[in-house]
Amino acid sequence: MKNRYLLLIPGIAVISLFAFTSLRDVNRTALSSSIVESQVALESNPDSIQEINDRILLDFSLTEPEVRRQIEKRYGAVSDSQMQDWEQSGKLEMRVIGGEKRYFKNAVANLQRLLIFDSAMFTPEVSALDSFCLEHTAKVIAASDKTYAPVLPQNLVVSYTISVKPDVVPEGTVLRCWLPAPREGIARQKNFKVLSSEADNSILAPNEHLQRTFYAEQKTVKNQPTVFSVKYAIQTSAQYFDIEPSDVLPYDTTSAVYMHYTQERPPHILFSDEIRALGSRIVGAEKNPLRKVERIYQWINDSIPWASALEYCTMANITEYVLSNRHGDCGMQTFLFMSLARSQGVPVKWQSGFMLHPGHVNLHDWCEVFYEGIGWVPLDQSFKLQSSDDEKLRQFYVHGIDAYRLIVNDDFAQELYPPKKFLRSEPYDFQRGEVEWEEGNLYFNQWNWDIDVDYQ
Repeated sequence: MKNRYLLLIPGIAVISLFAFTSLRDVNRTALSSSIVESQVALESNPDSIQEINDRILLDFSLTEPEVRRQIEKRYGAVSDSQMQDWEQSGKLEMRVIGGEKRYFKNAVANLQRLLIFDSAMFTPEVSALDSFCLEHTAKVIAASDKTYAPVLPQNLVVSYTISVKPDVVPEGTVLRCWLPAPREGIARQKNFKVLSSEADNSILAPNEHLQRTFYAEQKTVKNQPTVFSVKYAIQTSAQYFDIEPSDVLPYDTTSAVYMHYTQERPPHILFSDEIRALGSRIVGAEKNPLRKVERIYQWINDSIPWASALEYCTMANITEYVLSNRHGDCGMQTFLFMSLARSQGVPVKWQSGFMLHPGHVNLHDWCEVFYEGIGWVPLDQSFKLQSSDDEKLRQFYVHGIDAYRLIVNDDFAQELYPPKKFLRSEPYDFQRGEVEWEEGNLYFNQWNWDIDVDYQ
């Protein structure tokens, strides 16, 4: 299943883009492809197909000579056969585009990560973030009890900014901008209060929107960036569930929660023969949901290392990609966990936003698992099993979450508020934001984002 390049473009068709050299080639393939349903509304048109093609080219921006120079700087001379082996294994990410080898912009850094992970002498490196989390989660466990109430609240002031580059659209053009906003009604996230906004017409999406936004409009000024920003206070907390298999009741398989959160969600959560077989092999004869979850988590922890990711909008099926290439970032590992767990009858839902650990603020994805008799329990696959002899500490991120999370999304591929007219830069997740004007979307290379966190 290596190198399957079919791409689901929301609202258009399943087509292969990676080797296209012209829009004419794209159109001919699109005409012979079947139209498919999608989670994201989009008018079917060739411009949108070309836009996806352009995004792929931005990801695969390096030529073979450029990649060779980077590799030789790290490892010395490398043979053609070694390059070919790395390419075929997926460790060195490459596509043939227009008859030329093109490499993922982070291909060499990922190659180093994957070679280290596959080394017979590999031992997980304990980073500064790992050490911080180990100390923090020990405090979380100590502060928690059988009520499973959130603990160790952190009072934060968050400033978020999107700056559209000067003159990417004509002067006086109205830009529409969606910035990430915190979800409310969640036990771990309280006391949300907007303090200021750059735009006077800013609109906060109602909380029922599972990908929550601040929306604003501004006119562009010649030679100047167009800046959208918001500042707010919020309290975030940790939560730990010290549960045993005997605490978990049998699922009510007729309930709305169970049926909704164990179903497939094309294109990234599909119960292929490979997913069903792998899930069954990992879980074995185990019937208890908690034990199933622990086994799936362990398998991904041991088998799928973290690596920098392609943009999700260019990927046909993220779960299949991860299994084929044996690596993925936080969201990709989460999609794999969700697919395996749901295929084995365990309800799971998406959750994402930002990790706010001091010195390590970044985009981040994780999920929540539903246990009958307990409720929703957070799980972070990419934060891995911790390096500890204490089993509760080791498995903390299977049964809990730290206090440094900002929840923006309680699902993926949800319509924004107000609805976006053009293809989103990120059709599935929503963290960096979105920008468009009257003639189309503005992609990530046309604007910058920044988040600043003040720890009170």
